[in-house]
Amino acid sequence: MQQEATQREAEELRHVQWQLRPVRGWGFSKLLWYLVFLQPIITELHLRRKNVKFLFIRFSAWQYAGSDKLWAGLVATLCEGIRQQYGALPFSLYSVLGKKAATRLDYRHREWHCRSRVCLAMLGLLAAFSLGMSLLYLSMSSHVLGHGNMFRAFGGAATTLSSSGLLMALFSLGKHLFVSQRKRIERLVSQERFSSHLGFMCEVKKEVGLLTDFLCFLEIYQRRRLRVVLEITGLDTCYPERVVGVLNAINTLLSDSHAPFIFILVVDPSILAACLESAGSMKGTADNGYLFLNRTVTLPFSVPIMGRRTKLQFLHDAVRRRDDLLYREMTLNVRSRGGTGGGAGTGGEAGAGGGDVAPLLEMEGPARAESAQSLLEVKAARSIQEALCCLHDEYDCLIDYVPDNVVSMRRIVNTVPITVRLLQRQQGDFEGLSPRQAVAWVVLANQWPCRLSWALQCLEDQQQAGSAPEAYAPLWDVFCDHSLELHTLTATLQKVLDLDGDPELFRRFLGADFPFTVAEAQSLLRCTVNLDHSIRHRMGLIRAVSTLKTPRPPESPARKDPHAASGANHAPGAAWAGQAPARVCEAHQPQDGGKSRPMA
Repeated sequence: MQQEATQREAEELRHVQWQLRPVRGWGFSKLLWYLVFLQPIITELHLRRKNVKFLFIRFSAWQYAGSDKLWAGLVATLCEGIRQQYGALPFSLYSVLGKKAATRLDYRHREWHCRSRVCLAMLGLLAAFSLGMSLLYLSMSSHVLGHGNMFRAFGGAATTLSSSGLLMALFSLGKHLFVSQRKRIERLVSQERFSSHLGFMCEVKKEVGLLTDFLCFLEIYQRRRLRVVLEITGLDTCYPERVVGVLNAINTLLSDSHAPFIFILVVDPSILAACLESAGSMKGTADNGYLFLNRTVTLPFSVPIMGRRTKLQFLHDAVRRRDDLLYREMTLNVRSRGGTGGGAGTGGEAGAGGGDVAPLLEMEGPARAESAQSLLEVKAARSIQEALCCLHDEYDCLIDYVPDNVVSMRRIVNTVPITVRLLQRQQGDFEGLSPRQAVAWVVLANQWPCRLSWALQCLEDQQQAGSAPEAYAPLWDVFCDHSLELHTLTATLQKVLDLDGDPELFRRFLGADFPFTVAEAQSLLRCTVNLDHSIRHRMGLIRAVSTLKTPRPPESPARKDPHAASGANHAPGAAWAGQAPARVCEAHQPQDGGKSRPMA
C-alpha cells in the first residue's frame, strides 16, 4: 500500500503545477492559520486527485476484551491514532474554531474561502481591547484629570469584554487540548449504567463526525487523499457479543460512502463465523456466519501457502532470536569456567609438596564437578546447534513437515533445546538417538498430537496386557494395527483429531522418512514436553470403556432339569454345577423324623 501511494503521488505531481503542503516545520504554522481563518471547499479538482496517503493504526481487540463496549474502544483508538499523527493542537483548534468543508463542484473555483465572520470577530475583539487599554491609559494621564473616572470605567468595560471572549476561546481550546477524545469516550464508558444513557451513542457519533471533517480539511490542505487503515487483530479471542459489537461499529463507520476508513480484519474466519452464530443478539440475522461475513467483507484475502524459501527464512529468524542458543557466547562462558577449574587443579598439585594435602583434595572435587558440568554444556550447545541446523536445512526432508504457521515454528524452535537437554540427561552422549531424530520427534508431536498419542496409548496397553511388540518393531506398524479402532472413535475424538495435520504427510513421515521404532519412541516419550498427555489419558479411558462387555450370569442346572442336576453332583469336575443343587436341597427339611440327612 505504501508503494502504491508513492507511485500515485509521483505520477500526480508529474502532471500538475502545484506542490504538496507539508504539516511539519514551517508548514505547521500555516496549517494553524488555515484552521482559524479559512474554510475548505470540496471542488471537482479535489475529487479528481488520485494521490493518496495511508495512515496505519493498529487496534488489538484483546486490550478491550474485558470492556462491555468493545466498539467504544475501537472508536477511541481511532481518534487517538489521528491525534498522534498530526498532533494535539491542530485537532483541538479545529474542534473549537474549525468549520466543515463546503461543496462546490466547479473545476476552476478556489479551494479556500475566507471566513469573514471570524475575521470581523477577531478584529472587533482586538479593537475593543485596544480601545480599552487606550482609555485606561488616558485615565491615568495628568492632562484629563476631570474625566479620569469616566475613561477608567469605559476602558475597564471594553477590556473586560474583549478579554472574556479571548479567555473563553482559550479555555475551550485548552479543554480539547488536554482532554482528548479517547479520554472523553473512556469516561463515558466508565460511568455506571452508561448503556442506558441515551446520549452515549450520540456523543460517540459526534466525535466520529468531527474526526471525519478534520480529515477532509487535511485532504484539501495537503492536496491529496487520506485513508485511515485500521488493523484489527485479536478479535477471534474475544467473546461472541464483543465480536458482534466490533462488526456493528465497522458497519456504522462505513455507512457513509465518503468515509475515509479502511478496516483490515486479521482473524480466523471459522472462529469468527462460529462467534456470530452463537451470539444471542444475532439470532435470525447471522444464522450462517459465513454469509454474514460475505455481506460485510468487501475484499477477502487468504494468506497464500508459504514457499520453501520463505519458510526457511522464518525458521532462520526464529532460531537467531533465541538468546540462549548463541553458541559462541556459551562456548566463551564454558572456556572461562574451564580455565578457572584448571587453575585450581594446578594450585593443588603445587601445594602438595608443602605437606597440606587434605584441604587441596577437598578443593579438587568441586573443580572436577565444575569441569564436568562445563563439558556437558559444551556438548549440549553443540547438540542444540546441530539439531536446529537440521531444522532449517533446505536439503533435509524435515523442512517439508514444518508447518507454515509462524507461531508453530516458534513453538518448535523453543521446544527443541529443552528436548535435547532432557535427552542428554537421560542418555548421556546420545547413544542410539541423534539430534536430528530429536527434532523430528518434536515436529511429530507438534503436527500430529492425536495420532501420535493413539499409537503410544495402544503400545502401552499392549505392554500392560503382556503382548508388547519387539523393541525394533516400527511405531508405524503399531498405529496401523489399531487404525481401524481409531476410525470407529472418530466422533468421540473429533475435537482432538482437529489438532492433527495432513494424514498423508503423517504416513510418509512415520512410515518412510523417520521410521521410529518402539524402543526409540519409549526413550523419546520421557523427554517430550510439547505433547499433551491428557489426550493419551483420555484415549486410554475411552479404550477401556469400549472393550468392556456385559458378563452373562451363570444359569443353574436345576432350572433346566432337576433330575439331571442331582446326578451331576456325583460327576467329578462339576464344582459350580453341583453347588447350586446342594444349596437347594439343604434349604428343605426331610419328612422322616424331622432330622436332616447328611449328604456327600
